[in-house]
Amino acid sequence: MQDVAADDIELHRRLVAGDRAAFDELYRRYARFAYGLAYRLTTNTALAQDAVHDAFLALWRAPEAYDPERGPFRTFLLALVHHRAVDTIRKEERLRARGERAANLEPVASEDIADAVTERSYLGVRREQVREALDLLSKEQRQVLELAYYEGRTQVEIAQQLGIPLGTVKTRTFAALRKLRGALEETE
Repeated sequence: MQDVAADDIELHRRLVAGDRAAFDELYRRYARFAYGLAYRLTTNTALAQDAVHDAFLALWRAPEAYDPERGPFRTFLLALVHHRAVDTIRKEERLRARGERAANLEPVASEDIADAVTERSYLGVRREQVREALDLLSKEQRQVLELAYYEGRTQVEIAQQLGIPLGTVKTRTFAALRKLRGALEETE
């Protein structure tokens, strides 16, 4: 076990220096364990793969985040995977909750009929404002939002369906939501 830990430290040292072969070896060594942990947490193949991918990408981008003085590399990497898996679960839960809220746009029944009429009128105006704001988006941005919010697809599913990287889906979604928010705030 000490030999593996020492070997991990050497591979990490090479990784910090930008050695791609060291990264590949760490991936071969720990990807199975990382996926097993992520799958146990997410219980979803695609989400587990996403969490492992994000963890290894974070390792590649900032290998200096690992400090050998704080513990073994394996512990560091699996903690990183754990955090990414939990973040992935939270994102999916937020998307699911947002989709459920969007599906329940019926006006609340009230005793005063004027409240119901006013609410219905406001929702009609707001729907039109949202349609106009959607027209401001690029075709690509509108496409990812429609797949996510109208068809209930995850970002992983959207990436697979469109044949584009997951990061591109995330970027388009973020940019589209920011543009929508800005356009809708102007109309208020």
